[in-house]
Amino acid sequence: MHLRKIAVGLSALVLLSTGAEARSLLDLLKPATQHQTQTSHSGSINQNAALDLYSSKQKQPSFDGCADLFPAAKPINTATVPATMKPLALCSDNFAVLYSQTSRTPLVVVERLNSAQLKDAKGEERTNQFYPDPRIPKSGRAELSDYRSQHPAVDRGHQSPAADAPSPNAMAQSFALSNMVPQDPTNNRKIWSKVEADVRKFAKRADGNVYVFTGPLFDEGHGTIGGNKVWVPTRLFKLVYDASSQRAWAYVLPNAETRIERPMDYETFVKSTGLKLLGNLPVTGSVGRS
Repeated sequence: MHLRKIAVGLSALVLLSTGAEARSLLDLLKPATQHQTQTSHSGSINQNAALDLYSSKQKQPSFDGCADLFPAAKPINTATVPATMKPLALCSDNFAVLYSQTSRTPLVVVERLNSAQLKDAKGEERTNQFYPDPRIPKSGRAELSDYRSQHPAVDRGHQSPAADAPSPNAMAQSFALSNMVPQDPTNNRKIWSKVEADVRKFAKRADGNVYVFTGPLFDEGHGTIGGNKVWVPTRLFKLVYDASSQRAWAYVLPNAETRIERPMDYETFVKSTGLKLLGNLPVTGSVGRS
């Protein structure tokens, strides 16, 4: 995939309808990020069982049924995503996915975390039942076969972590491939897992809701895997917004074995990625600073 092609695909992506002007994703084609969790012992469920995990509203390609998962209840406007990325809005019980049928990955996954939800999530058993999302046309989705027998190996990296799921149904939904990107196993199981745990730790202590945006970044020269040519991120990001304190900070890490770095403030995140995910929401500080 040539840089020019990627730029055309991503340059118009605007992510929150909070009155913010369109932001370019051209700068997505940059340095590095991180990722999420996979294990070797896993199975699958059939497409009928997978479809049963979703309500009639969640089967519709719209964020209307999960606006409350976004800060200020202002969902991502899929009309601002370039048509070349073939965007799709997907709602689940515990997270929302802005999906691309071109990259066959999520572009952004949004969660709302709080202490009560994470208390419920603590006892949930991880299912490891991965499945292609039945709500996505076969021509625009990843399949289980895309992730198998890869050299080097890749994990199916959750964007909304399984450990955030507060119910059996939410847990099952978290294993849809629409919530996954191809992730370096060492990154996924070590550093990115620590990032996720740190975010949960913060959300448990927060006064109210904490909103988390997670997604891949595709820099020039990114690869693909499988027969469906699923895009492999060069970096991953996780942006955290504490609605009560109006603080925001982010991690942007390479999709490779790496070490954790101090989180960046929101302004630095926007400059690094081109993503103004919080639109016009007030941001009054960062982690550890007021």
